[in-house]
Amino acid sequence: MTTRLLIVGPQGSGKGTQGVRVAEAFGIPVVSTGDIFRANIKQGTELGLKVKAITDAGDLVPDEVTGEIVTDRLSQADAAEAGFLLDGYPRNAAQVQHLDAFLEGQGASLDAVILLDVPREESIARITERATLEGRSDDTEEAVAHRLSIYESETAPIADTYAERGVLDRIDGVGSLDEITERIFRALEARGLQRV
Repeated sequence: MTTRLLIVGPQGSGKGTQGVRVAEAFGIPVVSTGDIFRANIKQGTELGLKVKAITDAGDLVPDEVTGEIVTDRLSQADAAEAGFLLDGYPRNAAQVQHLDAFLEGQGASLDAVILLDVPREESIARITERATLEGRSDDTEEAVAHRLSIYESETAPIADTYAERGVLDRIDGVGSLDEITERIFRALEARGLQRV
């Protein structure tokens, strides 16, 4: 069975961690724009250098660049056959249209959109802790506040789009990792989506 999922939430909501857990349970790859960008930065690729300059300024990577990377990844055999869990894309209305067009071209659509609800203060506290633990240069307090503002103005509204389509599951993102994972599994199972 093919399962196509999207996980969204503010920075620090735990979508990276939960995304991996959900993807493993459903036997699908995680397609994380952040991971793809960080890998390119680490390898010093042309894309990596471009992305580093953008993210160090606290800005988000342009839609065209992100869209190209995502559709290329979703076209690879594992994602095309088993499905995928998208993390970090789409993050605005233009990217939703780009993803819609790509999926329609495949005769497919998203099965569910998981929205992790986390209060702003909780997000900032988690990211500040992550920056200390992982030494991430893009997680300064100013950069985080800037990215959260962009999330609130651009990404939060896409939840309404997916809610109108009937594929959005709002999940309380506060609690232990296992509690949050269980909430996600229950919501997906209620949609008839089966773990492998």
